[in-house]
Amino acid sequence: MGREGRFDKACAHETDDRQNRRTGPRHRRHRLPPRGRVRERDPGPAGRPTAAAPDWGACEGTGLDPRQECATLKVPLDYRDPGGKRISLAVSRIPSERPRARRGTLLLIPGGPGSPGLARPSTLGKRLPKSVRDAYDVVSFDPRGLGRSTHTGCDLNPADLSLLASRPWPAPGGDITRNIATGRRIADTCARNGGELLRTISTVNEARDIDSVRRALGERKLSAWGVSYGTYVGSVYAQMFPEHTDRWVLDSNDDPNPERVEHGWLANYAVGVEDTFPDFAAWASAPDSPVRLAGTPDGVRRRVLDLAARLDAKPLPWPGANPPELNGNALRQSMLDALYSRDDFESLARLIVDADAGKVPAEAPPTPSGRRGRVPRDHLQRRGLAHLPARLRAGCRRQP
Repeated sequence: MGREGRFDKACAHETDDRQNRRTGPRHRRHRLPPRGRVRERDPGPAGRPTAAAPDWGACEGTGLDPRQECATLKVPLDYRDPGGKRISLAVSRIPSERPRARRGTLLLIPGGPGSPGLARPSTLGKRLPKSVRDAYDVVSFDPRGLGRSTHTGCDLNPADLSLLASRPWPAPGGDITRNIATGRRIADTCARNGGELLRTISTVNEARDIDSVRRALGERKLSAWGVSYGTYVGSVYAQMFPEHTDRWVLDSNDDPNPERVEHGWLANYAVGVEDTFPDFAAWASAPDSPVRLAGTPDGVRRRVLDLAARLDAKPLPWPGANPPELNGNALRQSMLDALYSRDDFESLARLIVDADAGKVPAEAPPTPSGRRGRVPRDHLQRRGLAHLPARLRAGCRRQP
């Protein structure tokens, strides 16, 4: 991808900080998928109608930078029919802090899949070095199907929104009968309730939506920062539209193999967690740890494995959780969530201490968004789309 590169050397400390705080899951370097495999699906210039310039105005919501502006763009529902039905794409920006030094637009590509982006110029933008904020309008968007963009959902049963349902955790004895039934139920429900928009939600169409944003902004080239799933979107965009990429930063890379997609990501996540567990074990066995689990790292590992086995046999009630019990797989999933960031080591250790003592955990479990407590239903429904079983995803891929 010949146009990859840092948008500013000052970003180096930011990327290093993120990699120090983010602990291994899915952070592997891979070659990009073959260029032709993506480009052959590009509808070409005839499928790229001229986009109207954004009509910037005030953003809804709280906690945003007062300089952040929002707008709504109209993009094709189906890029094979550019003159047909259109949907709304919500976009946001914070203009360059020093217009005379401006060199272009820096797009913050949301992760997930299923994460919104509208607030990112305020939340992530403030973490960028001032030299970058001076040089770029910082822009992001809510992907199609999500947030303030035209959205859809599967209307899944709340139990099916649990990561224990959508992730392939087997029963304690290794049986996967329930996993198969859950996958079929989710696929059938989404096929029945998702509507025409659901069938257009794909990485390729998100890349096309990004190019619609580029044209609406009047930019010949975009710079971008993609994190996690945003790296996959960014790599696909750069292959479909290489002439429109400027400085391109792909941070915390997903496996870009288009034949595996989320299967590969979860496999890499497991490797990352195993790579990272020694860091947690060292932290949780240190004499000055705020929650010391054992005297040695090996002792921490034994304590976690023994506790998971006991919870397999005799779960604890966990009010507010989904499902409302702390079983062995719920502990394992909580560990996967917590090892994503060192900031969550202490909450994981406290969960282990409470469960080991047979106590109801003191706080609600992590949600799919990475925050504790409730999250908007819209986000949870999008998580249902993100974890569609392969049978339905294959059907969706037939629609570009």
